[in-house]
Amino acid sequence: MAETHPFFPSGEWEGFYLYPFSSRQYRMQIWFHFGDGIISGGGSDDINTFTWRGTYDKAGLQCEMLKSYPTHDVHYRGHADENGIWGTWHMDYGSGGFHIWPKEKAGNAEDAEEAPEAAKTPKMAEMGI
Repeated sequence: MAETHPFFPSGEWEGFYLYPFSSRQYRMQIWFHFGDGIISGGGSDDINTFTWRGTYDKAGLQCEMLKSYPTHDVHYRGHADENGIWGTWHMDYGSGGFHIWPKEKAGNAEDAEEAPEAAKTPKMAEMGI
């Protein structure tokens, strides 16, 4: 059954991930399906195409996901709010932060360019990223 919680809508998402040594935002194009506490999906970024699988908790607004590339996996842990999902990613040789959101939340193309920077600053700082 598809999820009805407004913080976990199935469909197209977008966002970015960060490395700790750079302020550059590495963009991701994503599609998700949320249902019965299970996350599945896929997408692409500057590295390659990938798949997603994981779990989410509506009560705690938390999620854990595995992003699988053809060559390696990256673990994501995040917190959902009205601005999307924020959190950290890690793998054997590195870690960093991320922010993703449903594509329709970005509004028009002009808002999409401004939204990540405006939204990133306080939450990423709060998370120590």
